[in-house]
Amino acid sequence: MKKVRISLAWQILIGLAFGILIGALFYGNETVQGYLQPIGDIFIRLIKMIVVPIVVSSLIVGVASVGDIKQLGRLGGKTILYFEIITTFAIVIGLFIANIFQPGAGVDMKSLTKGDISSYVETTESVESHGFAETFLNIVPTNLFESLAKGDMLAIIFFSVLFGLGIAAIGEKGKPVLAFFQGTADAMFYITNQIMKLAPFGVFALIGVTVSKFGIESLVPLSKLVLVVYGAMFFFVIAVLGGVAAMVKVNIFTLIKILKDELILAYSTASSETVLPKIMEKMEKFGCPKAITSFVIPTGYSFNLDGSTLYQAIAALFIAQMYGIEITIAEQISLLLVLMVTSKGIAGVPGVSFVVLLATLGTVGIPLEGLAFIAGIDRILDMARTAVNVVGNSLAAVVMSKWEGQFNTMKAEQYKQEVS
Repeated sequence: MKKVRISLAWQILIGLAFGILIGALFYGNETVQGYLQPIGDIFIRLIKMIVVPIVVSSLIVGVASVGDIKQLGRLGGKTILYFEIITTFAIVIGLFIANIFQPGAGVDMKSLTKGDISSYVETTESVESHGFAETFLNIVPTNLFESLAKGDMLAIIFFSVLFGLGIAAIGEKGKPVLAFFQGTADAMFYITNQIMKLAPFGVFALIGVTVSKFGIESLVPLSKLVLVVYGAMFFFVIAVLGGVAAMVKVNIFTLIKILKDELILAYSTASSETVLPKIMEKMEKFGCPKAITSFVIPTGYSFNLDGSTLYQAIAALFIAQMYGIEITIAEQISLLLVLMVTSKGIAGVPGVSFVVLLATLGTVGIPLEGLAFIAGIDRILDMARTAVNVVGNSLAAVVMSKWEGQFNTMKAEQYKQEVS
């Protein structure tokens, strides 16, 4: 009798469905939440445990194989330029859609439940003074081990690039060190594949806790905001990212199909970190060289948060509309410029979108307390923006590989056939 094998994507979807069911049945039940929360937390911790070793080892191996500082400098410049262009498009589209559909107009604030945003307020002061100069200054670590412990991705990338160049420069002497990091990368990817088997349980627990805490009915008063955000995300992926993909002769739907497991997982957990190792591995299989995937994708987690910046633009205008505050074109341009700066280089900050919004809203006279009204459904919105971030960063690796003339088309075609 032939054994039926359920794909990881379907396993995660089943876990998602059961999580919603259990959460709805035990709405407000803190005992159930107490059982489920550790399961979800353990899964997230397992993923976070392997992210830094994978980034460090893959990047060192990739850079050492190139060994050309000029080529890496050119790649870095092109990558940052591309990220800035795409995230600016995301902000503009967010503002445009919020102006057209007016998701905050007519919302009865008395029917809304305020969420607790005090934890986000504590980290906002550092973000308010956040600028490009500070971002680039913080790229250089004063203590490598402190940066590794904090998961400070930009500092980790900076050191790994320099270390990889150092290995390449010393030639034969560096080969044993290179072999060590190659072995580390291979071992970490093996561990990733084992941890991913637990993904359905992690998703089940995380969704169960979310639905149990906030309930399905919390979506009803803010359903227009949810629909507008999800519609905007879909439009951005198809129109903007799809257009970019077409320019480099890649089908965006092919990319989504390749990443389906990772997209479902990222959506369910609302965490990009859970899929970083796998999308690096898949983009390499898809024809992107290791040096580019190991640099572009982790860097994108700080500079290319397309879904997050799109959401921030919509959320800012939603709150203004809810309070009946008219934001002029000049103020919206100001909002655009501020978001372009504050949304960069702070991916490690918990609740990054809320922190950025708290640092931004005051600059155009929007009440900060308005964020408390959408805190309850932020998890639902976070799920969508996380999935968009994953697509955007994966596509960025393909674009940079094409731009550098290093994309392996034959390898890409073979991999497409494998996943079909």
